[in-house]
Amino acid sequence: MPATAQSHQPRRRRRTSRLLVAAATVVTAGALAAAALPASASTGADARGHGGHGKGHGRYQDVQLLSFNDLHGNLEPPAGSSGRVTEVQPDGTTKTIDAGGIEYLATHLREARKGNRYSITAAGGDMVGASPLLSGLFHDEPTIEALNKLDLDVTSVGNHEFDEGARELARLQNGGCHPTEGCYTDKEFEGADFPYLAANVLDEKTGKPLLKPYWVWKQRGVKVGFIGVTLEGTPNIVSAEGVKGLQFKDEVETINKYAKELQRQGVKSIVALIHEGGFPASSSYNYDCDSPGAGDGISGPIVDIAKNITPQVDALVTGHTHNAYVCTIPDPAGNPRMVTSASSFGRLYTDTTLTYDRATGDIARTSVKSANHVVTRDVPKAPDMTRLIDRWSTLAAPIGNRPIGYVSADIDRNGTESPLGDLIADAQFAYGRTQDPETDLALMNPGGIRAPLTYAASGAEGDGVVTYAEGFTVQPFANTVNLRDYTGAQLIQVLKEQVSGPNEASPKILQISSGLTYTLDLTKSGADRVVTDSIRLNGAPIDPTATYRVASNSFLAGGGDGFTTLGEGTNELVGADDLAAFAQYLTANSSATDPITPPAADRITVVQ
Repeated sequence: MPATAQSHQPRRRRRTSRLLVAAATVVTAGALAAAALPASASTGADARGHGGHGKGHGRYQDVQLLSFNDLHGNLEPPAGSSGRVTEVQPDGTTKTIDAGGIEYLATHLREARKGNRYSITAAGGDMVGASPLLSGLFHDEPTIEALNKLDLDVTSVGNHEFDEGARELARLQNGGCHPTEGCYTDKEFEGADFPYLAANVLDEKTGKPLLKPYWVWKQRGVKVGFIGVTLEGTPNIVSAEGVKGLQFKDEVETINKYAKELQRQGVKSIVALIHEGGFPASSSYNYDCDSPGAGDGISGPIVDIAKNITPQVDALVTGHTHNAYVCTIPDPAGNPRMVTSASSFGRLYTDTTLTYDRATGDIARTSVKSANHVVTRDVPKAPDMTRLIDRWSTLAAPIGNRPIGYVSADIDRNGTESPLGDLIADAQFAYGRTQDPETDLALMNPGGIRAPLTYAASGAEGDGVVTYAEGFTVQPFANTVNLRDYTGAQLIQVLKEQVSGPNEASPKILQISSGLTYTLDLTKSGADRVVTDSIRLNGAPIDPTATYRVASNSFLAGGGDGFTTLGEGTNELVGADDLAAFAQYLTANSSATDPITPPAADRITVVQ
């Protein structure tokens, strides 16, 4: 498929204008935090008011900040629950709305920019990685191309930007053909028009940031600085090879350091792009996060981060948790500060108004307002994005359209134990038995399951048919299925690590193969939530002194997601790609007349 690699000439460019495509749009008001501007602000940014087009400049200028996060290469509309958002209605009921798709996101953003000369588009990381086949098969070049067309101005790195290592991230930024697969078309990949910011990611040898730590947007005397960081815990959730030679520093210390540097340069309006997030009290995107009080509606790592970032930073665009929220969280001086996240997969975008005070060069913080908007699919598709998708789909079709199995209904990934989690664990267990008949069980990390399997056809394959592209969307990481030996005591410890140590506050419940059962008592705390005496394999208690052969993907086998004990296994056998194992299982265990039915998800007994 790839053409011969071509030499890459250094290239630097920045856009000087935007093409604003007129299109209908539907927006729904989300949370709002606003207060009156000083009386002088009523005269507007210039002779015609805030954001107007007159030649004069008043004291206050509204700057539009459009933002999103965790796109994960979802160029086509995501399927199933991954392609829907929940909206709370005035009467308190909720409804779901189909959302997402780069063709629709482009239309919504271009419509939102109309009439806003001072408009910035920023992102909170994970633009690529864990991507569906249309992007992932081509090392996410299609997504970078789409983001260029989308006129993205700047983004922070996220943990998934490191899935293929620092060199590949540098290639996404700077361009050039893939080092082993070459060029996919007759044109060399040009790289990102926008800067990736990685202020807290340092090269171990030089001690310097891997990429730019910050970037300054300038327009007619208005300056807004952006500092980008990923979560300090990135090495715990990325393969060791992906972060080799890198150090990840504290988010707060890093942002505060560069905020001072920007201030010294005369940039007083600052936005932090942080690939770390929180957990709102409601799953509805338009939930009022500030009710009953500022910040009361959100928990998780971003709360402490926000409370400690210097007041010099005026707003935080966050991500990572795939949640939707627009909240105000007090800064260290006790003043409210906007913190936003736009869910994931391009289903939402956030529209924030930052009122810039030309007299001080700072944001009039009390005037900041923000709301999340749905990327609905009832608007015209952006033609340039449709052409992009069609072009890459043609290249992917011979691989992606191949059937690999059949299902009788949707197989979901939601819940403490999910039907799809059980299915994948069973597939890895079956694969492990083909490599070593002594394999006893399989464990699968929930974060490695990126999408549901849906019954409805995604293309021309027909309902119930699972294509390779759909399987790739579920498991896109190209992990291998590895076998290792553990004592029974270690296996018990692995299960307890789901709810203790780094996973105590936010449990990561492993999906387990058939035959392994236990009770998870959520009324208890820490490791005690896994009831030791309840752990059984094929009905028999786990023997602490016995040896068990366990199949897991290479990420888990390396101790990822806080499962350090899994990294201590012995007698390792490295197997094939996990997607190949999944496809092999689906093909062997289903047909058009005898499709797979969703597993019952009854292996873990949950007490609440």
